[in-house]
Amino acid sequence: MTEEPKDTSVPKTEGAATPTDEQSAVSSTGRGVTSPYDSPTGVLPRLSSDTAPSGPELTKDVPRTEEELGLDPEIPSVGEQTRANEAASYSYASIPPASNASGGEPSRPLRRRNGDARRGTLDLGLFVLRLVVGGTFIYHGLQKLTTWFNGQGLDNTRDMMASGGWDHATLSTILVIAGEVGGGGLLVLGLATPLAAGAVLAVIIDAWLWKQGMIPGFQYRSSVKSGVELESILAGTAVVLLLTGPGRLSFDRNRGWATRPAYGSFVVLILAVAAAIGTWYWLHGGNPLTGIGPFE
Repeated sequence: MTEEPKDTSVPKTEGAATPTDEQSAVSSTGRGVTSPYDSPTGVLPRLSSDTAPSGPELTKDVPRTEEELGLDPEIPSVGEQTRANEAASYSYASIPPASNASGGEPSRPLRRRNGDARRGTLDLGLFVLRLVVGGTFIYHGLQKLTTWFNGQGLDNTRDMMASGGWDHATLSTILVIAGEVGGGGLLVLGLATPLAAGAVLAVIIDAWLWKQGMIPGFQYRSSVKSGVELESILAGTAVVLLLTGPGRLSFDRNRGWATRPAYGSFVVLILAVAAAIGTWYWLHGGNPLTGIGPFE
């Protein structure tokens, strides 16, 4: 006697998944259905518009734009946008650029840094001054070195230095000729101008002291042999070239001292005066200021 097999299948309940649904879940997930939520489309009923709860808070769309939220979009004006761009451009700098008060022209510090070319006739004037001063020293130096321009020549110059109270007459002659010819030539060319101006300044100071010491009293006149008028003018022009530079019409035109000499010019000036005084006391000696003011 055979027994009928017991029905072990789960009784159907309302809303339960059908075997077809389970098979589709198995085929889609690769595993059996262990929970009604594994196949929500077959278990959970969909809410229709008729059965869905209604209310003002559920039927109204969620605001997404500034206009729907009641906010006015802030659009910057043209001026505010320009200032914002400028601030962004200079955000890396610690100091903002200075305002240009000249109405479009670069500021004075900027022109100085860029080397303002508007010098007028200054460079031409300095060139003429260099020609006159340097040419005068070359002229006197060649008179001492040769017999040109009715000069006395080298031997007579050495004898003149010895009779004038200069010790080591040969050395003194070499120094004065080198200062006049070498320094004068460099001044004309505008080459190594601080050194050239310092050399001719030291030479002319010694010449001033020598002629001034020949006769007591201040000899600032050209009517006497010991007059120092010419020496004073040459010394002044040498100082001017030392403090102003040779200008751009020179071989030193790319050097800083050609157009913008600074504290180095004062240093060279002091060294030139010190060299002249030291040379005077070492090779000649004596007080050239006898009879002038307190120097009796």
